Amino acid sequence: MTGPLARTVLGITFQNPVLLASGTAGYGRELDGVMELDRLGGLVTKAVSLEPRRGNAAPRVSEFAGGMINSVGLANPGLGSVRHHELPWLAGHMSPAQVIVNVVGFREEEYAAVVTGLDDAKGFVAYELNLSCPNTAKGGIEFGAEADSVSRIVSQVRRATKRPVFAKLSPVLPDIAMIAEAARDAGADGVSLVNTMPGYLYNGEGPRVGQGNGGISGPALRPVGMLAVRRVAERTRGELPIIGVGGISTAEHVREYLRSGASLVAIGTAAMADPRLPMRIVDELSRLTNHESRDG
Repeated sequence: MTGPLARTVLGITFQNPVLLASGTAGYGRELDGVMELDRLGGLVTKAVSLEPRRGNAAPRVSEFAGGMINSVGLANPGLGSVRHHELPWLAGHMSPAQVIVNVVGFREEEYAAVVTGLDDAKGFVAYELNLSCPNTAKGGIEFGAEADSVSRIVSQVRRATKRPVFAKLSPVLPDIAMIAEAARDAGADGVSLVNTMPGYLYNGEGPRVGQGNGGISGPALRPVGMLAVRRVAERTRGELPIIGVGGISTAEHVREYLRSGASLVAIGTAAMADPRLPMRIVDELSRLTNHESRDG
């Protein structure tokens, strides 16, 4: 697992820096036989909540020139199903690729409750906390919008696990570096930057997605994600591991994120459109690295 692309982040060795982003690859099983999952650096699972969620009304996804807008609504089978069915499958099929579990909550205490319910299971190495979820106790304000809320959630999770924890943040925060620092100071080991950007599309009669508004991803998100990575890397002097997310579809995009300060990257929308794309990117990164080694 130690090749020219390998990276060690928070004591975890990733055979390359390319992950699949949460929400775009299910729990891996959905892509078995479509892509070579074991050649990835890793996979971030679809969200896991305390209870199963059916998600939002259809249609849930709509494309536009700059990418797509989605309103899936964090549909997932819930903690029990993921623990007993999805994680055992991942444990048997992903090695040497690493698995990070994405966790969601709708009240602050739900994040730590999910982590507590999963923590002694096998098949994964870290958590990613989706802090863009709406806080139902405060009328739907995102958890990640307030430093105090982020600090409370992360500190509760930190007490519940010794595994590495990444805080995933929204791109619309007025000071994303400050929120990243709050997460770090509360015990987060790293951050994921960024989640989707809120948006709305009209189809001539009404919204394109059933919920009305949704999350924008794809090419339009890449400059936003890279700016967030750069700002957080500069504020934290490059000492906080970052998973760069948003608009990645080529090996050069990966390298741009890494140069901006990311430790790893995660591919989402582009892999949904072309499930074999991540493998081609890994191959191209390997070719470029070998070429530079020969010329160096």
